[in-house]
Amino acid sequence: MLRTLAALLLMALTGPALAETISNPIAAFSGLDKITGRITNFDVYIGETVQFGSLQITPRVCYTRPPNETQRTSVFVEVDQVSLKGGSSDRIFTGWMFADSPALNAIDHPVYDIWLVDCKQTSDTPPPPDFNASAAEQDASSQAKDQSGQ
Repeated sequence: MLRTLAALLLMALTGPALAETISNPIAAFSGLDKITGRITNFDVYIGETVQFGSLQITPRVCYTRPPNETQRTSVFVEVDQVSLKGGSSDRIFTGWMFADSPALNAIDHPVYDIWLVDCKQTSDTPPPPDFNASAAEQDASSQAKDQSGQ
């Protein structure tokens, strides 16, 4: 019995280590307008809301792994649809998107598709005037954990 317990303990201690995630200040998306067939690439700073057609996209956190690890790029994002009548908005998606599995997101919109392409440290797009990367990351990280139930 003691040998079995020691063997289990040894296996637990020598299991694969989890890779550290890298938090990035910018999420790179692609969007498809299904009516025109036009694909648009756009960068969004964490905590910033951008408009793509009638959709408003707000990434909360964007994670990658170190270059020497298996890449798993993910973003926690909120997507709202803005109504043309009255300007009200309805939340149509809150959750994780994965760059290596773009079909896994639950955004089912008749006109627009959006998907995560990458997470970045820098962008040609200037940051919003009041952007503070560390504050946005801390607020977004706690919000994403609350939303995902962790």
